[in-house]
Amino acid sequence: MDLRSVSTEKAPKAIGPYSQAIVTGDLIFTAGQVALDPATGELVGGEIKLQTARVLDNLAAVLDAAGSGLDRVVKCTVFLADFAEFAAMNEVYAQRFGQHRPARSTVGTSALPRGARIEIECVAVRR
Repeated sequence: MDLRSVSTEKAPKAIGPYSQAIVTGDLIFTAGQVALDPATGELVGGEIKLQTARVLDNLAAVLDAAGSGLDRVVKCTVFLADFAEFAAMNEVYAQRFGQHRPARSTVGTSALPRGARIEIECVAVRR
C-alpha cells in the first residue's frame, strides 16, 4: 500500500508530528484543521462562524493539494469546544458544502489546540 504525505503552504503548517493529509489509493485522510491563518500561523477571530469558514478554507486547500475538493468529501468529523455553537457552525458548514452532504459526526470537547472553537477532519476521494 502506497502512502503519500500532502503538504501545502495554502493551509497552516502542522503544529505537531503529523501530515496535513495522507493519500492512499483514491482516498485522502486529512488531519484536523483549526482556524489558523496560513500566512501568520495565528488563530482567526473568536467567533464560531469566522472560525468555521477559516477551517473549511484550510481543508479545501489541503484537499486541493491532494487532488480533491470539498465536493469529494465522504465523511467529516467536527469537534466543537462549545456545543451551544452547533447551529452557527452548521449554518456556515451547510453554505460551504451546498447540496453535497457528506456523512458527519459532531463531537463536543473540552478543549482544542491553540484555543480554537472548532476543528474539522475529513476523508475524501481523489478526482
